[in-house]
Amino acid sequence: MKQTDNQTEALLRVRGLKKYFQLSAGFTIKKKGIVRAVDGISFDVMPGETLGLVGESGCGKTSTGRCILRLIEPTAGSVVFRGVDIMTLKGKALKDYRRHMQIVFQDPYSSLNPRMKVRSIIGEPFLVHKVCRGKELLREVYSLLEMVGLDRSSIGRYPHEFSGGQRQRIGIARALALRPRFLVADEPVSALDVSVQAQIINLLTTLQAKLGLTLLFISHDLNIVRLISDRIAVMYMGKIVELAPSDAIYSEPKHPYTRLLLESVPRVGEKIKPGSPDEQAVLRAFSDRPEGCAFAARCPAVMDACRAEEPDLQSLREGWQVACHLFNRKKRT
Repeated sequence: MKQTDNQTEALLRVRGLKKYFQLSAGFTIKKKGIVRAVDGISFDVMPGETLGLVGESGCGKTSTGRCILRLIEPTAGSVVFRGVDIMTLKGKALKDYRRHMQIVFQDPYSSLNPRMKVRSIIGEPFLVHKVCRGKELLREVYSLLEMVGLDRSSIGRYPHEFSGGQRQRIGIARALALRPRFLVADEPVSALDVSVQAQIINLLTTLQAKLGLTLLFISHDLNIVRLISDRIAVMYMGKIVELAPSDAIYSEPKHPYTRLLLESVPRVGEKIKPGSPDEQAVLRAFSDRPEGCAFAARCPAVMDACRAEEPDLQSLREGWQVACHLFNRKKRT
C-alpha cells in the first residue's frame, strides 16, 4: 500500500455521480419505478493509492466502477481524470482515454472469449489502438505473460484449458496491456479459492508498485480490502456513508452500518447471529426510498432526525468523512 501526500493532486475526482435504472414489467414494458444504484457520490483517488470500495451485494459498487469507465453511461455527475472530465469525451477522444483506465472483471470465466487463444485475448488491445503488430506484438504478449506469472506456452491455449486463478491472471495481463494509469478491480478474487485469492492479491500489489498503478478495489470481503487498501469507502444503497484510512475504519468505525459490516465478518469460535435484513424491504428502499437516512430502518441508534432528513457526508476530521446524524450535533434530537 502507498501512503499519499495530502498536497498531491487527485488522479481521479468523482463528483455527484448518479446511475438510475428504470424498473419495468410485462410485455408492455410498463414502468414500475427507478432503482437508484448510485445516488450522488463524490470521492477522490490519489496517484498510486488503492481506494477500497465495500458494501453489501447490490449497494452500487460495481455500477460505480463501470460508470467511472463509461462501460455504462451515468445518469448525472462528473468524472475528472488527469484534469479532463471524461463525461464530455466522444469518439476518438474517448477511445484514447480508455488506454489509461482499465478494468479487471469479477468472473474470470465469462470475461474471456472462449473462442480466442491467449495470444489474441492479450494482444487485442494493441491491435484496437494500433500500437503494434507482428513480432513486436508477440514480444509484448510474452512480456505480459511473464509479468503475471504465466508460462510462454500459454500463448496458444484457450481459456477453458486454465484454472480460475490462471484465467484471472490472463484478465489482468489484458487490462495492463496498454500500461494504464488507473485500474478498477471489480471483486477480482471473489470467484477464486482462498489460497488463490492471496496469490492474486499479492500479484496486484506487486504490479501496482512496479507500474505505478492507482487502484479502485471493489469487494464485499472486508478482510481482503484491509490487506490491499490505503483508504476505504463504505457504500450503502448507492451512497457513501463513511470514508477513512483503512486502519481507522477497522480500529474505530463511526457509522453504524460500518460497524454492522465489521461485526458480520465470521470469526472462528463465534456463533452465527440469527436474523438478516428483509430482502423485499431492501428492494423497496432502493426503488421507493423514503425521506431521511436509508439505513434508518436497520440502525440501532436511529433518531427522529434520521427519519426526517438524509445526512450529508461530512468531515469528522482530516481524511475521515461520515454521513450520520450521530456526528452532526445540529440534527440530534
